[in-house]
Amino acid sequence: MVGPGGWARTIDGVKLPTDHPNRHLRRLLTWAPTTRSMRAWAMASVVVNAGIAVTGAGVRVTGSGLGCPTWPKCTPDSFIPVAHPEVSMLNMLVEFGNRLLTFLVLAVGVACVLAAFRLAPRRRSLLALALLQPAGVLAQALWGGLVVSTMLNPFTVGMHFLISIGLVAACWMLYARAGEGDGPARRVTHRDIRRLGYALLAAVFALLVVGVGVSGTGPHSGDEMASRFDLDIEAVARLHADVAYVVVGLTFALLFALHVSNAPRPARRAALALLAVELGQGVIGYTQYFLAVPAALVLLHVLGSTLVWIAALRVVTSLRTRSPQAAPADHSPTEAAGAPAAV
Repeated sequence: MVGPGGWARTIDGVKLPTDHPNRHLRRLLTWAPTTRSMRAWAMASVVVNAGIAVTGAGVRVTGSGLGCPTWPKCTPDSFIPVAHPEVSMLNMLVEFGNRLLTFLVLAVGVACVLAAFRLAPRRRSLLALALLQPAGVLAQALWGGLVVSTMLNPFTVGMHFLISIGLVAACWMLYARAGEGDGPARRVTHRDIRRLGYALLAAVFALLVVGVGVSGTGPHSGDEMASRFDLDIEAVARLHADVAYVVVGLTFALLFALHVSNAPRPARRAALALLAVELGQGVIGYTQYFLAVPAALVLLHVLGSTLVWIAALRVVTSLRTRSPQAAPADHSPTEAAGAPAAV
């Protein structure tokens, strides 16, 4: 609606001139995200947080962990890579490239916050989950500085990965909750089946933690100067395999329980997808073991670990639902009034 003097009133009472030269600013201030676009941003955050976890492993397996030997600067006198007699430029570019990806992850996290804030009606649950993302990214950046200052201590490197896993969980919950209402959670399966799902998720997390122990003991430290856990690699690898067997067994049990109880199809499909990812991950794990842990397969194994975690989260969220929102799922009040909404 255009007021006197050529001013238009937006949905939040913010006035902008209709002939404002900055069209992008006007679009931002009048942006009315829908449930669909909110979920799209949440899924984008899942992808970028999973992606930077994998590229971080790429930094390690290429021996580029100290490619930028200082933090926040890449070298003591420059924020960007410059020729250094003691550091390979290739390693420097790999490490610096991974640092730059942090800004992409942060940008997507901020977009999720804006989408949750602009969503009408505004939902506190979504806004709280969205705010975890930029806060988590900043915490990761600070932790990255600790990783560098401790010369790639395996504990700090492992925690770097596990923090990413936690952020992926927050992003997935934002995605799942954006498609639901804010009512109390209602299980769609038997109570014990849902408990089995939570036990499975805990087992997957334990598998990731033991996997971090294997990585911190194995040959790919990220740099020749990095320390290693003082553990027997054979024993740690066997423990990792044993926990993997537990995870696969729990997945089989859950899949069987969902089938015999005639659970909703989304839950059965989620469990089946998790099993498929686990089996593929097992093939990669045994192959890299018998081939003496080549770098390329280590990177693929980290990708598989991240996918197993996401698939397990999907299983858990498929076992419950929440009452629908009062407003239609894909329409904001602005749309109902006839104004076009951004997707």
